[in-house]
Parts: sequence; C-alpha cells; structure tokens
Amino acid sequence: MTTTMSPADIAAHVVAQGPVRTKQPSKLARTVLERFDAGAPRGSWPAEEFAADRRREGVPARVVMDLATDSFLVIVEAAS
Repeated sequence: MTTTMSPADIAAHVVAQGPVRTKQPSKLARTVLERFDAGAPRGSWPAEEFAADRRREGVPARVVMDLATDSFLVIVEAAS
C-alpha cells in the first residue's frame, strides 16, 4: 500500500525540517586590533574603552576573552 501525502502535509513536512543550507556558511575572519592584559586595576576597562572609541569611529569592534593568554582582545570580524 502506497500512502500519498496531501499538499498541506508536504508543506508541514518541509517546514518541520528547518532551513536548508545550499552552500557552506562563510567564515568570519578576525582581525585583532589590540590586546589588553586581564589584570587591569579594579574598575578599569581599557579594552572596552578602546573598543567603544573604535565604534565611535565607525569600526565594528568588540571585545573577546583569550583564555589561553589571559587577555582581552579587541577584534573586528569580516566575512571572508
């Protein structure tokens, strides 16, 4: 016995599968603008201040933590 699906069932099945990727997602290339030691004095946020200054200049900078070197990195990501 062969079961056929109605158009509504087919549509529901396709939606339930989620988005279909047709190509590899592009990787983001990171450029490190500056490194800051994580041991800054309490209440001092030099990496955040540096990133905020870059953002005011129009550069989409953000701060990430590099656990291997115990430092904060101010980075810019761009699709490659």
